[in-house]
Amino acid sequence: MLNFNVMDDLIEARNVLDNFINKNGTKEEIEKAISIMVSSIKNGGKVISAGNGGSMCDAMHFAEELTGRYRGDRPSYPAIAICDPSHMTCVANDYGFDFVFSRFLEGMGFKGDVFLGISTSGNSQNIIECMRVCKEKGITSVLLLGKDGGKLKSLCDLPIIVPHVGFADRIQEVHTMIIHIMIRGIEELLANN
Repeated sequence: MLNFNVMDDLIEARNVLDNFINKNGTKEEIEKAISIMVSSIKNGGKVISAGNGGSMCDAMHFAEELTGRYRGDRPSYPAIAICDPSHMTCVANDYGFDFVFSRFLEGMGFKGDVFLGISTSGNSQNIIECMRVCKEKGITSVLLLGKDGGKLKSLCDLPIIVPHVGFADRIQEVHTMIIHIMIRGIEELLANN
């Protein structure tokens, strides 16, 4: 017998999504993120994504849908998730875990690229370190955040915040929806051009 009510979880998930949908500027933020990424790709740039734990899985999912395909056949689009175990363990060993993403971004990110960072807390130090690199190299930063946006909301170019004070899984569920919408928008706009 479960110690929780399944319907309560489903209702909570719906409420988190409803709160995000009804938050001022949600539609505009997502459309702006799509526009930023499309502009980068059109101009020879790429999207580099990163996150921790489940957010890393979301970062990988975002990149593989762009390099592979989402809903329709089309050319592969330039995207990469920072998830190479040899890179991450090398940097964590030599510099510390706070630098596993920023060190990659230093070597692989260039002016005109977009960094898609994902942090349900809004306070992931290894994403914060990426903000320094983005500023130094002219990389536009779009961040999917949770709770109140944390420290990262004021450090990036475009924060998209899922407001929720509970567990991270509810935030991640909405992040996945946002990622799917962004991919669909990127596909549609690039296919039309």
